Amino acid sequence: MDLWSSRTTESYVSLTVHFINQDFELKSGCLETSYFPEEHSGENIALGLRDALTSWSLREECLVCVTTDNATNIIKATELNDLPRLQCFGHRLHLAIENTVKGDSRIDRARGMCKNLVGHFSHSWKKKEALKKAQRELNLPEHSLITECPTRWGTRQRMMERILEQQRALSQVLSENRNTQHLVPSRQDTEVLESVNRALKPLQEFTDALSGEDYVSISYVQPVLQLLKTKTLAEDKEDSELTRSVKAKILDYMERKYEDSATQSLLDTSSFLDPRFKADYISAENLIEIKAKLMAEMKTTQMVKIP
Repeated sequence: MDLWSSRTTESYVSLTVHFINQDFELKSGCLETSYFPEEHSGENIALGLRDALTSWSLREECLVCVTTDNATNIIKATELNDLPRLQCFGHRLHLAIENTVKGDSRIDRARGMCKNLVGHFSHSWKKKEALKKAQRELNLPEHSLITECPTRWGTRQRMMERILEQQRALSQVLSENRNTQHLVPSRQDTEVLESVNRALKPLQEFTDALSGEDYVSISYVQPVLQLLKTKTLAEDKEDSELTRSVKAKILDYMERKYEDSATQSLLDTSSFLDPRFKADYISAENLIEIKAKLMAEMKTTQMVKIP
């Protein structure tokens, strides 16, 4: 379920379902997009969701979960309808990173420096040409600078990484003019960028893997959380103090957000049913419960032939 506004600021709601057909192929489809002029309160959204499920004769016993963002009204709507909910992994990771870097003056300063550099070279074709010339002279890739999108943490990481890649070319161009010398990245800012980039860059591949639409991704979550804990966000002897801090805060946020029993049961069940993972990421205590639950479901489930 997705609430959105048109270019004329009219509000709409769309309902999309994801399911597996009789050939075990993952399918999805948008069932409806309806005008939604009511206030976006949890109660109104809950009623709209209930009406949509009823009008399409969608049986709740066949519903595995509702995937949502972290908006309080959406969360309340699922709770009012007593529907199982799982937050989008990519959105949760974005919030983990936002909460980690928020308020750190070192990161704020380095990020501001990056944005100033991007703005400086984006608004002048002469500066762009000067940068290309410097890149050729220094045998650097002729890459453009990357603009950050506030709602996509990955663009921030790529912006920082590109500044680090092009640091020598940027410094050469900026140092030629007294009016732009203040934009040259300082050693302190460079060290901060390197530390943050070291922590964030490995997380990109997880976002991509868990954002796929052509395959089931929920079974990846438990293995990914384990990998984050034991490898990707684990402390390394070569990490700076800032890198260790960023890693620890992101990991703590992610673990806390997935610790409730209902979510754990859903993730454990999904991983157990995936032949690539089976019981590898499930505790012995939870495994007994998962097996008993699945055996009970298998005994009571009746296969319904779709006409």
